[in-house]
Amino acid sequence: MSGASPTRGFVPGAGVPGAQNVPSFADAADLLLDSAERQQASGAPGLLLLADGTRYEGRLFGSEGISQGELVFTTGMCGYQESLTDPSFAGQVLSFTWPLLGNYGILPGISESAGVHPRGVICREMIKTPDHRDSVGSVHDFLAAHGVPGIEGIDTRALTRRVREHGTVLCVFGPKERSGEMKEILSGMMPPDADDLVASVTCEEAVLLNPGAQDGEGDPLPRLAAIDCGIKYNIMRELCRRFEVVWCPASLDFDSIVSEWHPDALFASNGPGDPAHSGDAACARDSLAAAVRADMPVMGICLGHQLMGLAAGLRTYKLRYGHRGANQPVVDLRSGRVLITSQNHGYAVEDPDKGMLAPHPSGARSEIGENVLEADFEVRHINANDRTVEGLDLVGKPAFTIQFHPEASPGPHDASPLFDRFSEMVAEHLMGEQRALVRGSER
Repeated sequence: MSGASPTRGFVPGAGVPGAQNVPSFADAADLLLDSAERQQASGAPGLLLLADGTRYEGRLFGSEGISQGELVFTTGMCGYQESLTDPSFAGQVLSFTWPLLGNYGILPGISESAGVHPRGVICREMIKTPDHRDSVGSVHDFLAAHGVPGIEGIDTRALTRRVREHGTVLCVFGPKERSGEMKEILSGMMPPDADDLVASVTCEEAVLLNPGAQDGEGDPLPRLAAIDCGIKYNIMRELCRRFEVVWCPASLDFDSIVSEWHPDALFASNGPGDPAHSGDAACARDSLAAAVRADMPVMGICLGHQLMGLAAGLRTYKLRYGHRGANQPVVDLRSGRVLITSQNHGYAVEDPDKGMLAPHPSGARSEIGENVLEADFEVRHINANDRTVEGLDLVGKPAFTIQFHPEASPGPHDASPLFDRFSEMVAEHLMGEQRALVRGSER
């Protein structure tokens, strides 16, 4: 440990000019700061079973229980703590393609949420003694504190090739002596996408993150309602630098958001699961569409992008193995520029001309809908590898969406100016408009 006190919690409004009485929230690493008791991984024999009959043997760490979910992989060489705490991984078992997991340990204050969201973790080798001055524990300690199982000693290269060739698959892993129980679980397992995963990760109630936020000249920042479909902490940090941010549950409808918080703009975040699910994702989609029809500036990231695609009358569909990692190339069709981006999603918006590209063998997709935005759209960004849709611009509306993560946690910063694009879009929209009420009486 370094001499300074470790960072605790998540305070997105900290350091924002003018912000007062900013609330704080838990960081997933706080559990390690609060607990001095540590127990080494037993290394007990473990077994990983896939729904196609494939079987791998390994060693257990973490909570050392039984894990079940959809097997996916991520290609990042670092940033494992951010991936483990990304709510978009809810319902999934996460395999890391980089062979070493945990070499710099778990660091305080850099998590992307208050919990660990994958149902299980698979790796080639878990580092038992991390090497970093600020580390507060190992990946094993982290998973054990959050009750998440892990298994190491797996041939993750073979596992990744299987998923790339045949698509994501359901799986279960746990103690080898419980193989019979695991086979029974696997035979009756349902895809996690059938659940309302957004409801499991969204916040419980709306809260203002940086009340009184000002720009560099002392003027009030525009107020933004951020719909939480599984939002990452660093997205909220980026938003709080540019807006006075209201963190809203996905289930809060547009009329309630407007009447209670009077926002100038709306944002929809990343999140897990099927964008066409009838639960909280549908509520967020309706709010996005209502905001566009009201000519309110709107930005969507990841799941927010997919929800906008559905509202535009496009279908969403399950990808063969998704895009998960920090090195996904994206082409801006307007400028021709290529961005290297951070991504984490298993669904895509169909191309209006080419249809569904790189689909999952299951054929999972949404029904054909109608455009309820009262606006046309154009594809602005595409993936340079498989040409799937990565961004939409709405024609004649102050609104756009992107499939990738411009906050880059983890990942490159190529796309971070898109937050500035949205901020400028909001400023242009508000310029020259006479607000109905001054901020003091309005809020």
